[in-house]
Amino acid sequence: MSHISSMARQRMMPQNNRTRSFSNPRKFEKRSETFCTYRRNNKYFPTVRSKAFERTASYDDSISGYMRRMFNGNCARCIPLRYGTNPHQKDDAELFIENADMPLKVLNGSPGYINILDALNAWQLVSELHLATGMPAATSFKHVSPAGAAIGVPLNEAEASAFMVSDLSLDSKQPSLAAAYARARGADRMSSFGDFIALSGRCDELTARIISREVSDGVVAPSYDDAAMSILAKKKSGNYTILQIDPKYMPSETEVRTVFGMKLRQKRNTAQISADTFKNIVSKSKELPKSAIDDLIVATIAVKYTQSNSVCFAYRGQVIGMGAGQQSRIHCTRLAGEKAANWWMRHHSRIVNLPWKPSVKRADKSNVIDMLVSTRYPTSGMEFYWNSYFTEQVEFISEDERSQWLQRLSGVVVSSDAFFPFRDNIDCAKQFGVKYVASPGGSTRDADIIAACDEYNMTLIHTGLRLFHH
Repeated sequence: MSHISSMARQRMMPQNNRTRSFSNPRKFEKRSETFCTYRRNNKYFPTVRSKAFERTASYDDSISGYMRRMFNGNCARCIPLRYGTNPHQKDDAELFIENADMPLKVLNGSPGYINILDALNAWQLVSELHLATGMPAATSFKHVSPAGAAIGVPLNEAEASAFMVSDLSLDSKQPSLAAAYARARGADRMSSFGDFIALSGRCDELTARIISREVSDGVVAPSYDDAAMSILAKKKSGNYTILQIDPKYMPSETEVRTVFGMKLRQKRNTAQISADTFKNIVSKSKELPKSAIDDLIVATIAVKYTQSNSVCFAYRGQVIGMGAGQQSRIHCTRLAGEKAANWWMRHHSRIVNLPWKPSVKRADKSNVIDMLVSTRYPTSGMEFYWNSYFTEQVEFISEDERSQWLQRLSGVVVSSDAFFPFRDNIDCAKQFGVKYVASPGGSTRDADIIAACDEYNMTLIHTGLRLFHH
């Protein structure tokens, strides 16, 4: 307790029947005429005692804030930020911690407010994924939600091509951090443009080489190889944000948020997702292989750190479609399903073997591929694409071809951060190869959802765990 706070405590605690506390100087002016009233109304005293603590706590906060700014961030408990949510919110932008040393270090660059939000949420996601599966984990965050997340399942040849890493020597047999990030980035390359990355383990040279080729704002990891640091520190003309986090750091179970000058307090979401989370199978189908459990873990931990409402499709150890931040559950499911379909279409041989000109950048490739796989072609101007990006004219993928290719996708899992209110979510999920479904349950129409899953021979798990995140 600070000197100021301890003095306040001495002054607010009654030493005898005449000692009372006042948090506002104006109250002293009326003390003589109201003291007898206060003395009779003992219920008032807890209120003024509370106000005394609040006033001195405010003083302490002002003093500590002044000291942080005076030292310009050169202290063990704070990190100055480039700016707040927007560039015009520059004043007092900082990250700080009370009663402990800062568990986060800036090794390179200068993070902004949203970078920190991404980094702290993303780190929790990958550390929980690693804990739950025992495998390396990575995530690609944008605007405080994962565009992709994955564990390090080795890539096959088609995946390496679809994720644009076929020219690198990734281990095709052993799990790796490089494979985890290749998958996380490859989940939704359009949304991952300018991402913030989190890695569950020490960043090695190969993982850094993958990151170095992508447009990205920063990365957080527990440590970095010298070779990895050398590669990453050159990004963005030397301004790439590289953060190091203490993997042993564990925050308080209580978290506080200030909104519009008022404080919200709650218990932190410490719910642990593991294989045991998916034991309550309520459908007729009881099939649930180990690979599906791993995918359910990936999808469910991903929605835990996604802005609600959220629905996540996962397959082969990675997110393949995230429907985030929609007010309607079915819109989440449709969005996630469409992204999953586009992810699968990127594996089509005609997409993998597009005749690119050598000068085309990766970001441009991602944009054009997204247009081609979604079959949303512009009504005019296609000559621009043929002339700018390809050595020859590219044949469009027809709706029939797309439909036939999508029918080859099966064994997909879907996880929802809250119950499915209507069976239309299950009908929608069926179109995208979903076989395994996880949701908290608890809807008045749970019977309809179970019946729909039984109709499609899906395995439905009720986790009993709602995972809203805001």
